[in-house]
Amino acid sequence: MQVPFQLQSIEDYHQVYAYSKTHPLDFWSQLASYYQWMQPWHTVCEGGFDQADVRWFSGAKLNITANCLDRHLPVLAQQPAFTWVPNDPREPYVVITYAELHQRVQQMAWNLSHLGVSKGDRVAIYMPMIPETVVAMLACARLGAIHTVVFAGFSAQSLADRINDANARLVICTDGMYRGDKTIDVKSVVDEALTAVDGEVRTLVVQRTSSEVHWRPNLDFWLHELEVNHAPFHPVATDAEDVLFILYTSGSTGKPKGVVHTTGGYMVYAGYSFSNVFQYQPGDLFWCTADVGWITGHTYLVYGPLLAGAHSVIYEGVPVYPNPDRCWQIIERLKVNQFYTAPTLIRSLMALGPDRPSSFNMPSLKLLGTVGEPINEEAWHWYYSQVGKDRCALVDTWWQTETGGILLTTLGNIMPPKPTFAGLPLPGVHPKIIDPQGNEITDPDTEGLLVVAQPWPSMIRTTWGDHPRCISTYFSPFKGYYFTGDGARRDEHGYFRISGRVDDVINVSGHRLGTAEIENAVNEHPIVVESAVVGVHHPIKGQGICVFAICNPFPEHEDLVRMEIAEEVSRIIGKIAKPDQIWFVKALPKTRSGKIMRRILRKIAEGHCDQLGDTSTLLDPSVVDDLIAACKP
Repeated sequence: MQVPFQLQSIEDYHQVYAYSKTHPLDFWSQLASYYQWMQPWHTVCEGGFDQADVRWFSGAKLNITANCLDRHLPVLAQQPAFTWVPNDPREPYVVITYAELHQRVQQMAWNLSHLGVSKGDRVAIYMPMIPETVVAMLACARLGAIHTVVFAGFSAQSLADRINDANARLVICTDGMYRGDKTIDVKSVVDEALTAVDGEVRTLVVQRTSSEVHWRPNLDFWLHELEVNHAPFHPVATDAEDVLFILYTSGSTGKPKGVVHTTGGYMVYAGYSFSNVFQYQPGDLFWCTADVGWITGHTYLVYGPLLAGAHSVIYEGVPVYPNPDRCWQIIERLKVNQFYTAPTLIRSLMALGPDRPSSFNMPSLKLLGTVGEPINEEAWHWYYSQVGKDRCALVDTWWQTETGGILLTTLGNIMPPKPTFAGLPLPGVHPKIIDPQGNEITDPDTEGLLVVAQPWPSMIRTTWGDHPRCISTYFSPFKGYYFTGDGARRDEHGYFRISGRVDDVINVSGHRLGTAEIENAVNEHPIVVESAVVGVHHPIKGQGICVFAICNPFPEHEDLVRMEIAEEVSRIIGKIAKPDQIWFVKALPKTRSGKIMRRILRKIAEGHCDQLGDTSTLLDPSVVDDLIAACKP
């Protein structure tokens, strides 16, 4: 059966986009018809934005793994689903066929069911980028359990917070993991996290490093010691609106949000967007460098490619180990066709030597992609010319954990790219730019707030255990719209350019971190009385983290306290949140209502002290002079 709405030209795009606006339910129904359903839907879409009660394909039953695996077996059984590239280049690569992946997922599903996991249960996954991580996700989906993957760089406290919020009763982890030249304990982090978790939680441990681990009898289980069951594990029927996974993302308050995605709509959009954005063809090899701890890894390393019957790379290591050319070596050796990565990595590789990619033979590349943050123009041109040799399509994709899939981009070779502009919306997606009062902005090159005007299948359904928070964050700010939290503008051709977050969220290397949760961690230091965190420009990471801290007593040894604060933040949240700058100040710039004016802190941190704007609304405007003096290098 041919994939519906497989776009081949710009004319196709405009025709299909127009159809998706005039016949939205028929459009999504035709896309959904490509997949296998155990029971059809009676209503394509119902509910609305006001109460965030949108439901897609109501009445339908399915299992996403039947569409990722089982339906491909008659044709693709012996075709590769993944090529796993280990951290150490001396370790052999591993090719996993669709038949082998199918068998491993069934075996893992049996193991989970023997450990008491059943439909609707939550399972936390805290693992490095190894095949068993993907197998664990798919096994949960096969038996109808809900997986919540936690990035294995997060701290024990961050892991505990997520286990508690989801009320997960099982954690799947490894004994350890390899990252560059380091061997890192994983099980010990899980053990520490479980001391802060209510009730008994079991762990299923995958052996990766043969590290010594603490063992809890009857609660900890080695995967390789469980009894092998070769019987088929048939996919459990789930409702289209049953939860597939929870993925935690930072918000402007201290508590991370558990973004909920449901099975049917997510499946339809993941497969549709993957096939069109990356123009994947049978026989291609796709490499998304994202960790599965983030939404990009969920949608464009696991579910999207498998739904399309694609062959993808899973890479365990860091991009510059054991040398700065590891990415190019992998692309050259495996003949990668599509390479999807973050601007942070692009800038890092560019800084290591702008001509280095020229030493490698990479004619297989057909498409380059970026994700996670807006890409700056210098990095865009380097990526296009040095890596793509001025011949590869370059797609700059915009989307979020909450959107489930790519909403704005140029589609492969179908549309001409424009540096720093994400591009046009996919058919079925209807974004607008509005002013702070909610009025639509139609004039080109006018900055405003990015919203989406109509539901799409992979949109967030709720925040786990706190639906009012979902409504207030995404749907209450502007009635009738999904509010993205990003600023944007459009050019005369309709291309969208994303300017970045307009709320208190910092985008560090494509990872969203809430200022409140970082401030909470900073405030754990015994002499910190109050702190404020802002994001500042960083040449590699896009945004760095800058901390302004009030201490009592004022630090006698500032560098020592800076080190202690940085270690505290790393311990509580993870190394990804480690501050780049820490300044000790006597006061923070607050309005009369007590609100911290972060724009002033941001300008001072970036050295733009002559561009502070109006400070008359501050309770004490003299604070600004003290801040400038305290932050001099």
